[in-house]
Amino acid sequence: MYQAGWGKQEIGIVPKGYAMQGYGMWQHRARGVQSPLFARALFLQDEKNNALIFCCLDLGYVTHAMRTDVCAALREHLGEAFNEAALVLTCTHTHSGPGGCTHDVMYNIVTPGFVPEHVQKIVEAVVAAVLQARLAAAPTDIALAQGKFSDDVPVAWNRSLQAYNRNPDVTPRRVTETHLAIDRGMTLLSLRRHGELQSLLSLFGVHATCVGSSLLKHDGDNKGYAASHAENALQKAGVAGAVAIFAQATAGDVSPHYHGPGEITRRKKIKGDAEYAYAEQNGRHQSERALSLLAAHNEEIIGGDIDAVFSYADFTRIKAGPVFANGNTEAWTSEPCHGVAFFAGTPVDGPGMPLPLAALSRKIADVLKNRRLNNPGNYSAEDQAYYQRIYAAQGEKAILMETDRKSIMGQPLDSFLLPGFADPLVGEMKRQARRGAIGNSAMVPTVLPLQIVTIGQVAIVCCPGEFTTTAGERVRQVVAERLQGRGIRHVLICTYCNDYMGYVTTNEEYQEQAYEGGHTIFGQWTLAAFQTRFVQLAGEMLKPEGERQHDRVTRPVPAPAGELALRSNLAVP
Repeated sequence: MYQAGWGKQEIGIVPKGYAMQGYGMWQHRARGVQSPLFARALFLQDEKNNALIFCCLDLGYVTHAMRTDVCAALREHLGEAFNEAALVLTCTHTHSGPGGCTHDVMYNIVTPGFVPEHVQKIVEAVVAAVLQARLAAAPTDIALAQGKFSDDVPVAWNRSLQAYNRNPDVTPRRVTETHLAIDRGMTLLSLRRHGELQSLLSLFGVHATCVGSSLLKHDGDNKGYAASHAENALQKAGVAGAVAIFAQATAGDVSPHYHGPGEITRRKKIKGDAEYAYAEQNGRHQSERALSLLAAHNEEIIGGDIDAVFSYADFTRIKAGPVFANGNTEAWTSEPCHGVAFFAGTPVDGPGMPLPLAALSRKIADVLKNRRLNNPGNYSAEDQAYYQRIYAAQGEKAILMETDRKSIMGQPLDSFLLPGFADPLVGEMKRQARRGAIGNSAMVPTVLPLQIVTIGQVAIVCCPGEFTTTAGERVRQVVAERLQGRGIRHVLICTYCNDYMGYVTTNEEYQEQAYEGGHTIFGQWTLAAFQTRFVQLAGEMLKPEGERQHDRVTRPVPAPAGELALRSNLAVP
């Protein structure tokens, strides 16, 4: 039996017109609150006093800025009892939550800029929820339950079917079967005292995009509503202070909106307040499935030690193992690049640039690529090496933004030809560049957190960013194979953990260059790089703590303070 507790704290961010994080739309600004946003935390401790903290936020992303400040605050409160490696900080990925929460440039452009108050309020909520959970710790049984949604439950659809069907390890699906081209399974950890369910953690992957970019209020979307529904049900059953966490699994290519014949027409019929109602219904589907699975008492009791490994890795230059790269012995990642497909968005969940502009951008990207690779004499040796590297890694991607070099179509951001009045995002990016606010700052995270935690016979692989259904399953499988040697029987995956850098597709999906592939910024071998590093990290868990040799020193380079100040607390348009 474990000592366990749970806590919940509202994130006290007052909407002041800053853009929300998720859709990247200039007009998508927070003007009010539809449903409150929370930090929900679990505190677990084994008989050897090894502790695990799992905290899920009703936000679009977790950032290094958040995690760094949370760790500092918890270290101050808990002292040596706090183990950074055993803190899982994740989120629901609601697209109706506050932005401006990263020190990196790109995902703050729309806000505009960094908003220190937002991070402060998030940290306060996390710490309060964690301390509440720790204070409430008492003997608790933890168990594992697993089950699937029936095929007729309208909860999730694959939004990139052509990419999904490229995978040799899936059953190809027709356009009328997108609801089957996902993982319809939900995994649950139940926490019971005296046989009564008190708290739960659900892992099921589906985008929290029921609420679109035309609505201007903070909202927890489907995951937030699922948590509230489950908590209310438990409270009605007599549970005081119930906490239900509905976190994400492989949501990268999974939409809460119907995808198939007539998808655009069907999506347009859900407008205004109907979108909030749709989010609540989707969340109810998730909550009801979770509670029904746990009501069946068909669970496996978890027992054994708590353990955790955590490490950062620079994903700009990772050589993937050939076993994960189709036998390729030179499968490298590269500096981050965003493709035209990223800026084109997704047709149902989040449309981006107009199709004619996307087509023109692809042609320009191809011309630029051919010029660079076929005329080496026009470039320095450094540039030649760089071009060879990024085009080998990025493969089929039509590169629109070389994110590391801060250029669009080969032009520096501050002098990009598109005028600012034509696109407010471009205008804001150029304005910050000209002010000297981004010159030596990272546009996106490139040094990424990798984490595996175990509770008895259960392991959770904690991944940054958004993994597609098949990409996440491949990670789960290789970690499961590696951890068999220490008695792990169940390997789960949780995404959006500890930082956010974009998507991870399979190599096959990447070749389709749908939205998800365009946002897989380190190139076509990104998944293979994750598999390589997660297997290495899992291997360290086979050793006693004192013999582990994984990197515990590497950290992201802090943003230059002067540049961060220049893009902080900017005026709301």
